[in-house]
Amino acid sequence: MRAAVRRFLTAEDIVGWVDRTGTVAVACSGGADSLALAAATAHCAERLGLAVHGLVVDHQLQPGSARVAQSAAQLLRQLGCTVVRVLRTTVDGPGGPEAAARRARYAALREAAPVGALVLLGHTLDDQAETVLLGLGRGSGPRSVAGMRELEPPWGRPLLGVRRAVTAAACAALDLAPWVDPHNADPRFRRVRLRTEVLPLLEDVLAGGVAQALARTAGQLQEDLDVLEGQACGLLAAARLDPRGGPGSDTGSNVDSPVADLDVAALAQAPAALRRRVLRRWLLDAGVAELTDAHLRAADDLIGRWSGQGALRLPGAFELVRAQGRLHVSG
Repeated sequence: MRAAVRRFLTAEDIVGWVDRTGTVAVACSGGADSLALAAATAHCAERLGLAVHGLVVDHQLQPGSARVAQSAAQLLRQLGCTVVRVLRTTVDGPGGPEAAARRARYAALREAAPVGALVLLGHTLDDQAETVLLGLGRGSGPRSVAGMRELEPPWGRPLLGVRRAVTAAACAALDLAPWVDPHNADPRFRRVRLRTEVLPLLEDVLAGGVAQALARTAGQLQEDLDVLEGQACGLLAAARLDPRGGPGSDTGSNVDSPVADLDVAALAQAPAALRRRVLRRWLLDAGVAELTDAHLRAADDLIGRWSGQGALRLPGAFELVRAQGRLHVSG
């Protein structure tokens, strides 16, 4: 555990984040994964001269949640966290209880974290495997199947290469008593059934190593996606138009405007998969949220299958139109 955290905090692409603030935050529910992460972080931070802020989110979803949160906070103080805060949040909104709790938790952590500091999360290799399976089952594309990233500022996940069993063993070795969340055994939640039914069956059928293989697949996809995203950024810059109609990649005052029109001719010869990445980035920058694969394919049809079709309606009352060789989004 300590080796994983030390490697993360001293990695070349991460050390700059840490050095700027001299502080790192750790989200801790009191469960084995986050408690072991907090213990390892406190140990490493002391040697690296860093302050550690412990953040405990009380979702208020279960009786006694305040007591559980206070117990976790007390353990964080005993481990040596410089600052410890309990964050009470309300879970509501669309997408089911898991998604709503996740949104509430991340919002609370983002607001409470020291400015510019990374917030470390206790996601393990097993969590990564479950995330990949969920993405596969939903058919939501390579971005979901690529799982969670180790660094996704302000979030850091040092334990993506560590098995869940190791975090439990670390707590036992340190004589820490983690909280066992009853929701983690409730079959109403998809992740619980993946963890207790699907993955054990796959391990049996495929003779083991499934979790590691899924996590490895996520890492490989992340590398591929990084290359494609880099190409898409370059194509987006070349396709932006200034108000006078010329390419906006290097001329015109509207170069950096997120809603600058796009030049259809600059996109037409690119592969459809790359065009859809360009369109996704452009539409997100314009404020269009909740884009689906169907939305992006319909948007791409305005380039690759153009037959004079009318405006495409997008989430949030936005419209995408093609006119005079340009794509324009309005809302």
